[in-house]
Amino acid sequence: MAMASSASVSVSGRGGGFLLPAAVLLAVAVVHARGAPCVPRVFSFGDSLADTGNFPFLYGNDSREPALRTPYGETFFRRATGRFSDGRLIVDFIADTMGLPFVRPYLSGRTAEDFASGANFAVGGAMALGPDFFRGRGVPMGDRMHLDVEMKWFHDLLDLLCPADRADCTGMMNQSLFLVGEIGGNDYNIPLLSRVPFEKIRTFTPSVVAKISSTVTELIGLGAKTLVVPGNLPIGCVPNYLMIFKSDKKEDYELETGCLRWMNEFSKYHNRLLIDELEKLRKFHRGVSIIYADYYGAAMEIYRSPEQFGIDHPLAACCGGGGPYGVSMTARCGYGEYKVCDDPQKYGSWDGFHPSEAAYKGIAIGLLRGTYTQPSISTTISSCPQLTELGSSVEYKVLYDL
Repeated sequence: MAMASSASVSVSGRGGGFLLPAAVLLAVAVVHARGAPCVPRVFSFGDSLADTGNFPFLYGNDSREPALRTPYGETFFRRATGRFSDGRLIVDFIADTMGLPFVRPYLSGRTAEDFASGANFAVGGAMALGPDFFRGRGVPMGDRMHLDVEMKWFHDLLDLLCPADRADCTGMMNQSLFLVGEIGGNDYNIPLLSRVPFEKIRTFTPSVVAKISSTVTELIGLGAKTLVVPGNLPIGCVPNYLMIFKSDKKEDYELETGCLRWMNEFSKYHNRLLIDELEKLRKFHRGVSIIYADYYGAAMEIYRSPEQFGIDHPLAACCGGGGPYGVSMTARCGYGEYKVCDDPQKYGSWDGFHPSEAAYKGIAIGLLRGTYTQPSISTTISSCPQLTELGSSVEYKVLYDL
């Protein structure tokens, strides 16, 4: 679920200014003592599920935005970093496992050296489609970030990295890992929250998937060879939606999880269209690895068996307005008379719309072990001992204890 910096802080202490717990230092040593990183760079696109700190550079003076201040970031960074959670995101766990520092927000860098390990173009609140698409269909929409703008930033970065000739960047593009999303969630969230009829929102999905596809195609044209494209999370398990669309009908809820059935069916619909589209792209680009990241499946593991992830309250927000789902109509995390739980690691959601670090961690492990990536990321990036070893119980525990 995605809704709408200072340089990102790495576990090795870059820009952090605080001491790391011994357990974290031990786990980092295990990851980074192996030598060279698995990939030289990671480039990330998306929305608040992937934004590691671009949002403050665009909206840093907006005192109404709670994500710009604590308690956001309190679990790992001990300060707000622009991430829409209490700690690390999926992209952070991926970069760390690859042996790289956390991916720098694009807007925080100035020189080519700043992007030696890649760049993150994701922005909280970003959409796949531009606002004109929605305005043309009668949906009120202000100016918002979207994939075309993020791709413009990427082109600007290529000009910075290879000023003499774009062809000089071909080798870097071939070797880098690209994360194209999660993106598209806000193309549904904003209309949903504006009470646009659900039947109309469903008609947007082919266009959302087509935009993701065209972005992947553009990156391949620029030289990308390894791309991870996530699907949508199960939005029927999002606390705010469980509150807003509360139903007296038992059949509206999944028996096993308590999530809203019809909303999860919509997430699966989006994901089916995306999977089909990626399969078409693979046929056109035989020498390219296009990996589908099943965020839905990895997240449902948490909702079905939360105790395996140390989570006691999978459908509740740690930070919010209280109530059965930890959210209310009168207060939200960082705004109004909100409440913060004692242990965010016990909650599946951080603020009612965004997962907690604990949930992101569980999803990331499912992806990195290869269980929820098609084809498996652990076999696609075959030169990565971290991924090869992740399936062993010792390595699994070390990563999970971060």
